Amino acid sequence: MHKVVQWPLLRARFLNKNMSMTPPYRCALIGFGTIASAVHGILSQEPSGSPDLHWGALVRPSSTRARPPAAITVFDTPEALLAWKPDLVIEAAGQTAVRTLAPAILEAGVNMIITSAGALADPDLYQRLDQAARQGKSRIIIPSGAVGTLDYLNALQGTQNVHVVYESRKPVAAWRQELITLGHDPDALTGPLQLFEGYASEAALRYPQNLNVAATLALAGMGMQATRVRVVADPGLAENQHRIQVNSPIGTLDALFQNTPAANNPKTSAIVAHSVAQAVRRQFSHFTIG
Repeated sequence: MHKVVQWPLLRARFLNKNMSMTPPYRCALIGFGTIASAVHGILSQEPSGSPDLHWGALVRPSSTRARPPAAITVFDTPEALLAWKPDLVIEAAGQTAVRTLAPAILEAGVNMIITSAGALADPDLYQRLDQAARQGKSRIIIPSGAVGTLDYLNALQGTQNVHVVYESRKPVAAWRQELITLGHDPDALTGPLQLFEGYASEAALRYPQNLNVAATLALAGMGMQATRVRVVADPGLAENQHRIQVNSPIGTLDALFQNTPAANNPKTSAIVAHSVAQAVRRQFSHFTIG
């Protein structure tokens, strides 16, 4: 009688066997805030057989955030980071970091995970990074972050008459400063308040800390000017909600994600760091799905 090996067990054995044969990889973080520190924490606790990673981090000397632990090599300049010859760089420091640091990293031939996808709503920067990646023969990797459905949107590229609407609905804590800027008292808000409705391009650049998802969905699917976005601050919520509705001749999609906010930053979701960690695993794995 033949022994039957269950698929999850077989896949785990395959991954462990192949990953254990790989050399240590150098993985660098830009910034060490909420997302970067969580990604490092997740991957540092991986079991035997996972990618063997040596960590570095580019942190501004003037940064008021907690310094990386001693196990991480810290760099003060991008030149020092590149001299370390990383195999992968993870941007987790905001859209300004993408604009100022990503071109040189990509031109140096280093693959880069960009979490601040909203920066790519700027068409000039998008073209600049595309050219830098081509020149360096490197890859720009945009993780799914707080949402799924990117594979569905990818599959619809080239299809006509596709309508995509994304609604971001978060608790007041995620929008306190923005509400104050608009003249609202966050503590006096008694019901949902719509802050924005328009295209993904404007949403991602107007709210760089909250709406990277809008840019990610647009990049995966129909583009910045064909992805409608609504933004709502809702005092009745405790979670970050993301609703994605797609209508096309091929079919319809209506997906709702309800994510726990990150402990140290209510503007982002805890799942984002796990998504970035998975993107790192995929980068160094011999076996990927989706």
